[in-house]
Amino acid sequence: MKKHFISGLTAFALILFFNVFAATEANAQGILNQILNKMDEHNKALKSLRANVTMVKFNDQLKETDTTEGRAIYVPAKGRDALIRIDWTKPVQESLAVVNKEYIIYRPRLNQAVVGKVDAKASQGKGANNALAFINMSKEQLKANYTVRYLGQENVGSTPTWHLELTPKNATSYKLAELWVDGNGMPIQAKVVENNNDWTTVRLYDLQKNVSVNPKVDIPITPPKGTKIIKG
Repeated sequence: MKKHFISGLTAFALILFFNVFAATEANAQGILNQILNKMDEHNKALKSLRANVTMVKFNDQLKETDTTEGRAIYVPAKGRDALIRIDWTKPVQESLAVVNKEYIIYRPRLNQAVVGKVDAKASQGKGANNALAFINMSKEQLKANYTVRYLGQENVGSTPTWHLELTPKNATSYKLAELWVDGNGMPIQAKVVENNNDWTTVRLYDLQKNVSVNPKVDIPITPPKGTKIIKG
């Protein structure tokens, strides 16, 4: 996992009211309010999540994309940031865990682990963490921090979704975010566009909600003895 995978993070759970008809500008605000209300409902109901994850990163200067695939585990923590673990399997094996605002990125091929505080990297706004950070946000947090716009209905693969655009109200290292939420109320794709026009898109699929997860066993990463520890 590259250094820019490290970033600020809360976790995953938003929601959407699914409607099979396209909305006009006149009723878009009403539908948006329904979407945000459903996001809150889904967020409260989601106790754990296991899913496959694909991340696509685009470098605007080089006009190149990199694709990474793996598995993600998410566990909300009441009154705290959620617990996250992502195990990347392609093109290389790397793992990321975030627990109590501390991250660890383990790179077995290099026999090294990068550790640090999430807050120290939060302003970077890059990587899978930032793209997925919107999942844990409440309706109030979204409205307070973003101008939210409903863009209409759009398929992600074969799945119909509502498409939302989020523009930060305050200065950040990214200028725009987008969310795609399926008919069950789960955001299955997020995109973050950086100020330099680089972007990251993260897609979740094969979702397993409210399944058994042991936060003390399934989330933390304990590198083997002899691993080089690097402060991030």
